[in-house]
Amino acid sequence: MPRTALVTGANRGLGLETARRLGLEGYRVVLGARDVAKGEAAADALRAQGIEATALELDVTAPDAAALAAVEADVLVNNAGIIPESGLASRSVFDVAPEVVLRGFENNTLGAYRVAQAVVPGMRERGFGRVVNVSSGMGQLSDMNGGSPAYRLSKTALNALTRILADELRGANVLVNSVCPGWVRTDMGGPHARLSIEDGADTIVWAATLPDGGPTGGFFRKREAIPW
Repeated sequence: MPRTALVTGANRGLGLETARRLGLEGYRVVLGARDVAKGEAAADALRAQGIEATALELDVTAPDAAALAAVEADVLVNNAGIIPESGLASRSVFDVAPEVVLRGFENNTLGAYRVAQAVVPGMRERGFGRVVNVSSGMGQLSDMNGGSPAYRLSKTALNALTRILADELRGANVLVNSVCPGWVRTDMGGPHARLSIEDGADTIVWAATLPDGGPTGGFFRKREAIPW
């Protein structure tokens, strides 16, 4: 029986590439997408490649997101996210309104929190699970700089969620890690980013397929641990 992977924000970019790579490794993939039509189109594209894929209508900011995501998944990739400051004339902490910061938390932090609450207890009961929170180097306290406060704060908090989950699940064979994919040429990263989507997805897939006894509670880039 193949294992099942739920990837949020999977209708395009890193999420879709992650789902594709996991599918090629034999996982059944569930593509969480806010726009179900786009999710279905992405699933169709994967099925054309011989991958067992289904779409799930999933808005991680919705109050019922947890119920919608209550699928029996062995792998959870919390990829859905936004850059809240996108389009703002200034990204200074003195100019970005608290409401923008809250929008970042709703999407990038609480979205992962909601889905984890729905999916991870089943992993613990079955004695197997892998959780990957797609974070960013912009959330590193060890290298924190100014600008983009809503995005930075939401990713720092996501890293804290990784640590909390990993600690509470220690010994349950449910491994939880954060991954910084790097600056990737996606709709979010833009055309001038250094890395291809394939490069960006590599460490996400690696963390999603760790063997029993693999690392947990860590932060990784290019398959190597990086400081928090």
